[in-house]
Amino acid sequence: MNMKTYNHNVRNNRLGGSKHQRGVSTVLVAVSLLVLLGFAALAIDVGNLYVARNELHNAADAGSLAGARFLYCEDGSSVNDGTCVEAISSADQIATTAAQANQSQNSTVEVISARRGHWSFTTREFTASSLTTPPDLTQSTADLDLDLNFINAVEVVSARQQTPVETFFARVLGIDDVDVMARSVAYIGFAGALRPEDVDQPIAMCRQALLDGDSYSCDVGRFIPEGDQTGGWTNFEHDDSGATNANDLKELICGDGNPNELRFGEDIATNNGQVQAAFQALYDCWVEETDKERLWSLTLPVVDCEEGIAPSNPLVGAVNLNIAWIVDQSNKIDDDAPLQMELPPEDSDGISPGTWSNADPDGVTRWDDFVETMNLRDSDDSLAYWASEPQESGWRQKTIYFLPSCSYHEPKGQTGGENFGILAQIPVLVD
Repeated sequence: MNMKTYNHNVRNNRLGGSKHQRGVSTVLVAVSLLVLLGFAALAIDVGNLYVARNELHNAADAGSLAGARFLYCEDGSSVNDGTCVEAISSADQIATTAAQANQSQNSTVEVISARRGHWSFTTREFTASSLTTPPDLTQSTADLDLDLNFINAVEVVSARQQTPVETFFARVLGIDDVDVMARSVAYIGFAGALRPEDVDQPIAMCRQALLDGDSYSCDVGRFIPEGDQTGGWTNFEHDDSGATNANDLKELICGDGNPNELRFGEDIATNNGQVQAAFQALYDCWVEETDKERLWSLTLPVVDCEEGIAPSNPLVGAVNLNIAWIVDQSNKIDDDAPLQMELPPEDSDGISPGTWSNADPDGVTRWDDFVETMNLRDSDDSLAYWASEPQESGWRQKTIYFLPSCSYHEPKGQTGGENFGILAQIPVLVD
């Protein structure tokens, strides 16, 4: 054997030969293709499962929102268990029907459960409950968050169990189909953002005049203006600084309420000064509505007046209150002090227990009796008796006396506000 032949044989032996190389390459390509096919199969099947789950989640969202939208009766007096006067079905059934109206990959969505209950933002937990009692309106917003008796949410669990999601490539691993589930919780709290015409008059109430500590107080009356934390005029506008245009305010008196949406947490223009044209229009409207013998029920926006009211204050909710009296001229107490007035409800049934009356010819006597009966108090919590000095206390010129309402009321606006006694109508998803 010559040296050339020897070197050729050595090289072929060392490299395994060209045929051997082609065999190894074929195996590597086959393995790579198998791995790529596995990844493709995994991506397709997992993607298909995600699509199905998203569709189930959309169905659960639709169901929980629909159920929460009708969680309470129209007057807010009871949880909707199907016995409300206007109810077609219970909140749970409404949630079920809304979820089942959806499809997942041409299959009807199954509803495993639709339950009303309590959602807590503190614990991030939902607790199912069959209670139908409304919340205690005198609790603080923070206390209500931990009160399991406050029914404020609907949970819906949707699924594909009877028609599970079929796989494409996972069949080679023995997985023909997969059960898929989704869950949603919608929460309904107290009125926050307010829709057009949700409130009645261009008057903004200060939260500080409505709270006893951190809790909503509905058994103590107040009056506007008293200090700088009771209330003032508003034109319902977000981009204005100060509601100073008398004509604009006058046109809003006894109209249709706020013409545009009021956004929770954002400033609305306010004015704590005397606006004669607006006040006179309000006074005339009050006389026409009540004959000065009935409480005047109004829904008004609530603003934070920590730094005083005007030229603008952030919206924090809505409140329903009763105008008990309006004084136009302070020097006419003998003529203008009340003679009789319906009494505010003592509880949440909304029914007046009777009528207060006093026919004493002395207006001061009538007024002080009225103040005691209605529990009207000024900012230092003393009763608003008539005082000898004008504008000192009690009977004051161009002043509105009001009592926050302890009754339940028609839900208003979108959820998210603080508790001033009015539940929201539009829920939000929380889980």
